[in-house]
Amino acid sequence: MRAAFIENFGPPDAIRCGELPQPRPGPTDVLVDVEVTTVNHVDTFVRSGAWRTPVEFPFVIGRDLVGTVAEAGPGAPGFSVGDRVWCNSLGYGGRQGAAAERVVVPRDRLYHLPAGVSPEDAVAVAHPAATAYLGLFTHGRLRAGETVVVAGAGGNVGGALVAMAAQAGAKVVAVAGSYDADHCRSLGASEVVDYRAPDVVERIAALCPDGVDLYADAAGRNNVAEVVDLLARRGRLVLLAGMHTRAVLPVGALYTRDRSVIGFAISQADAGELAEAAGHVGRMLAEKRLAPRRVEVLPLAAAAEAHRRVEAGEGAGRRFVLHTGPRA
Repeated sequence: MRAAFIENFGPPDAIRCGELPQPRPGPTDVLVDVEVTTVNHVDTFVRSGAWRTPVEFPFVIGRDLVGTVAEAGPGAPGFSVGDRVWCNSLGYGGRQGAAAERVVVPRDRLYHLPAGVSPEDAVAVAHPAATAYLGLFTHGRLRAGETVVVAGAGGNVGGALVAMAAQAGAKVVAVAGSYDADHCRSLGASEVVDYRAPDVVERIAALCPDGVDLYADAAGRNNVAEVVDLLARRGRLVLLAGMHTRAVLPVGALYTRDRSVIGFAISQADAGELAEAAGHVGRMLAEKRLAPRRVEVLPLAAAAEAHRRVEAGEGAGRRFVLHTGPRA
């Protein structure tokens, strides 16, 4: 089968596209014919070796896929040959990745694709939307009526955060570039603050006079000291980006107001958490409440190009979808 893989950690040029032996499913696995995959920031971290995880070379890259069940093991009830399915947690923890014509997926990490949802939309939304769900509800403990600030609201994770928080009944203040203001409002933001404004913190404070219940930082600027002062009593700051930042932690302002700072990466989510997120994402996709902002379709052979472009910052508000089929 054709696959995009690496034989050592390295830059995007380490990615090769060639033939590998087809994988065989175990009793609780499902063999999937892959139609599309995509590229996430975390894929570039794993490929480069910056994010350490067990890897067996040659290592197929990629987390996410949409495809069709080719074979289901006897311990994989609920899946039949021909079912349309998706996954967003391959390529990590010793699992081979998704960027191949055929892959093996553990049954507890595979989900049915809702009827009427395009493969390109589903694979583009899967990872950022599941990240947003877990950040908001599992780690952020969001409740209806709360005030949520989303930093990086113009991006893929940020847009999903805005849409999900608004649907959950929160007041949403989006922090994004002014060029993204209309997009953020279309997702449900009641206010948009330009992140480049010199008084951005003061503007947020004026819009949230009772404090911020949940501040979701998908931008990675991690100005923790300033944000903690914006939080309401028992407010939460969830950090979803900023792998290399070293922020100052204002301990006094945290413990005297029962505030908290929570780091979250979807790579640490367990199968049960991912399945819960997948159910929510699937419903929102089926209801047309979630959709990728911009999608660029490329062949599987362009995997290295897609990695280079993500690392160059071209993935902001854009998703690169790789086809493994005839167009690949």
